Amino acid sequence: MFLELIGTVFAGFAFAGIVLVLNKLTGGRLPKWTTPVAAGLGMIIVTISSEYSWYDRMRDKLPEEMAIVQEIESRAFYRPWTYAAPFVDRFAAIDTVSVRTNERVPDQRLVDLYFFGRWAPVSKLPVAVNCAENRRANLADGAEFAEDGRLINADWFTAGIDDPIIEATCGV
Repeated sequence: MFLELIGTVFAGFAFAGIVLVLNKLTGGRLPKWTTPVAAGLGMIIVTISSEYSWYDRMRDKLPEEMAIVQEIESRAFYRPWTYAAPFVDRFAAIDTVSVRTNERVPDQRLVDLYFFGRWAPVSKLPVAVNCAENRRANLADGAEFAEDGRLINADWFTAGIDDPIIEATCGV
């Protein structure tokens, strides 16, 4: 976040510097207001560019074992251009290496689900997936394991056939 702020400030200086050089080359014919306007436009352009490129940068940094299961696009009234072209500012991914099974309960798998946000720390959520019944449960809600490995006290969510979390977990 701090580096992006520094980059934005430098972009403002760079755009203002370009206008100052152009003004010098034209013999001072540009209006005085062009320099601060150019600085402001430069900072806005760099900020928008950073917002739109964040997801691609983060996705490229992820190891191959991480499968992205959901992308959340951002639209806001104070950024009207996002209605025409929204950008991804949050996404969820599972660690396919972390998929665990139990021989006693072969249709049930445990996986770590990670949540990434533009200005938020990465958070991890353990999830149980029942591949045979297309159900999943959040293990952070007080679920426990019985002696035979079954989940008890789990709040199961019945998902659709094309649920990306179940597809990524059960396809492993």
